[in-house]
Amino acid sequence: MLLKNVLIENATETSDIRIDNRKFAEIEPALQPHQGEEVIDCKGRQALPPFVESHIHLDTCLSLPKTGENLSGTLFEGINLWSKFLRTITTQVLKQRATETIQLYVDNGVQHIRSHVDITSGNMSTFEVLLELKEELKDIIDIQLIAFPQDGIFSSKDAREKLNEAIKLGADGIGAIPHFEFTREYGVESLDYIINLAEKSGKLVDVHCDEIDDEQSRFIEVLAARAYESGLGERITASHATAMHSYNSAYCSKLFRVLRMSNINIVSNPLVNVNLQGRFDTFPKRRGITRVKELLENDINVSFGHDDILDPFYPLGNGDMRDPLIMGLHLCHMMGHNELMNSYKIVTYNGAKTLNLGEDYGIKVGNTASLIILDAPDFITSLRKKAPVMYSIRHGKFIKQLNNN
Repeated sequence: MLLKNVLIENATETSDIRIDNRKFAEIEPALQPHQGEEVIDCKGRQALPPFVESHIHLDTCLSLPKTGENLSGTLFEGINLWSKFLRTITTQVLKQRATETIQLYVDNGVQHIRSHVDITSGNMSTFEVLLELKEELKDIIDIQLIAFPQDGIFSSKDAREKLNEAIKLGADGIGAIPHFEFTREYGVESLDYIINLAEKSGKLVDVHCDEIDDEQSRFIEVLAARAYESGLGERITASHATAMHSYNSAYCSKLFRVLRMSNINIVSNPLVNVNLQGRFDTFPKRRGITRVKELLENDINVSFGHDDILDPFYPLGNGDMRDPLIMGLHLCHMMGHNELMNSYKIVTYNGAKTLNLGEDYGIKVGNTASLIILDAPDFITSLRKKAPVMYSIRHGKFIKQLNNN
C-alpha cells in the first residue's frame, strides 16, 4: 500500500508512506508505485499516529438511561447511582454497551484504550466479560483493563481478594482510590499495598488520585514517592489529580520535584473533571482540572481521557479525543498557536507513554503500520472544523475508510 501526498504531523511538505508486511517500509517524498500496489492519494491531509484513550470506564458507558440522573452533579452521587445499578446489570447488556462504545472510538481514530473496571461494587463477571471483549476486538483496537476498587482497598471488605483475582484472570493493571478511603491512613496504606502488589505481579498501576476539590488531599506526593522508591516510575499513573488545582503554588513547586524524579504519568479528564468538581463551591467556582500546562512545562507526562460517556458521571461524550482535548486547552489557557498545533501529542504520544506502548508506536520506518488520516492539513484546522477521520489503518489494514473526494 502506498499513501501519497501526506502531511505527517506538523510537516509543511508532503511525503509518501509505503506500507509493506504490516510495517512502515518507506517514508519519502515522491515514492513510485510498485506494480500492482494499492495507491491512495491523501491530497495533503494530515497523518497522525492513532489516538490514545488514556482513561475510560467501559463498564459504565451508555448506562445513563438506566442509572438515573445525577441531580447534584457530584462524584459521590455518581458513585452511589452506579454502585446500585451494577448489582442489577446483566453481562449481555454490559457487553453490548461496551461494544457500542468501542465502535465510537474506532470511528474516531482511537486504536488504544485504557479502561478501568469496577471490581468492588459487584462480582467479577463485569471484569470477565470485558476480558472476553478485549480478545474479540483485538484486530481493531488494543484494550488495557485496570482492576479498579471503586469503594476503596481498605474500606471495602473484599477488595484485596478481588484485586488478586483480577490479576489471575489477566488484568493489565491494578488501581486504587486513596482519597475515597475512610481515613487518610487507609489511603496511604492502599498505595503501599498496590505498589507492593505491582512489584510482585509485574502489573501496571493506575490510581484514581485526589479526585476532589479538597486542597488537603495530597496522596499524589505519596504515590510519586512510592513510584520513585520502587523504581516502577513510568509504569505508574496518577489519574485526575484535580485537588492540585487547589494547592498553593509553593507546595506545587515542591511537589513537581518529586513528580519529575518519580517519572510517573498524569492523566487529566477535562470534560468530567470540570463537570464533577467545583460542585461544593459558591463563587468563585473552581475549574476542577489539574495543572496541565505547568506539569508539561516541568517535563511531566500528561495525557487526556474521556473518563465517562453517557453515564451517571457525565451525560455527554462521543469517543472523539478532540473533545476532551479542546476542553482542556481552554481550561488550562493553552490557546497559543504552537500549543494548539502540538496539542495532538497529548492524545497520541503522551497517551502512548501513559499506556507503556513502547517504541513501536508512531509513524516511523520499521514500526508497525498504524496511523490515521484526518481531513485537514494541520491540527488547528482539525480541531476547529472537527475534521473527520478519513482513514484509520491498523497493522497495515484499513479499519475505517471514508470516500476520498
